[in-house]
Amino acid sequence: MLRSCTAALRTLRALRGRREGASPAARDPVLVRRWFSTEKVIPKDYALPNPSWSKDLRLLFDQFMKKCEDGSWERLPSYKNSKLVKEQLSQAQLFTRGYEDGLGFEYVIFYNDDEKRTVCLFQGGPYLQGVPGFLHGGAIATMIDATVGMCAAIPGGIVMTANLNINFKRPIPLCSVVVINSQLDKIEGRKFFLSCTVRSVDEKILYSEATGLFIKLDPEKSLI
Repeated sequence: MLRSCTAALRTLRALRGRREGASPAARDPVLVRRWFSTEKVIPKDYALPNPSWSKDLRLLFDQFMKKCEDGSWERLPSYKNSKLVKEQLSQAQLFTRGYEDGLGFEYVIFYNDDEKRTVCLFQGGPYLQGVPGFLHGGAIATMIDATVGMCAAIPGGIVMTANLNINFKRPIPLCSVVVINSQLDKIEGRKFFLSCTVRSVDEKILYSEATGLFIKLDPEKSLI
């Protein structure tokens, strides 16, 4: 609530400054502090626990962090903004990190290089509801795409989804925790073939199965 109020006040100041012909710096005091501060701005890593995480999500996180100690697994950081976007797209942000803590996508992805596997621990918040009481199918499809895509991107570089085929087995209760397990099956030239399952924390319930095809892109060539 406080953050929402603060954002609203900044918007009002910006609009007032625009009407009064003030400079961009004068419109936003936060921007002024950033320009003249000697402190390095450290982006927030959203793949770390916050107060909205359930007991199940924290427990799984701790278990995988233990696996990271011997170097077999690695936790992947996640940021809201990307340094790769052009200046005119500076307001762009990662779709899955656009909600306040606990309301939307709460997740962390771990990667095992030897096994070419990613595991995503995902908790879907109340803003991702589809049928009352259950997670929207598009929300879990988004997380499957993100998990499988990361599994392809680490060995392949810049990749994009060419095909994503999902079989929904059972609906996922809203605000519950699921484990998304993705595996790189084979590589053919620029094509990366992957498979994925979505299961309950105890692995007894299979919620979804998916296969994906990702294409490695040439960073020197424009997509437009």
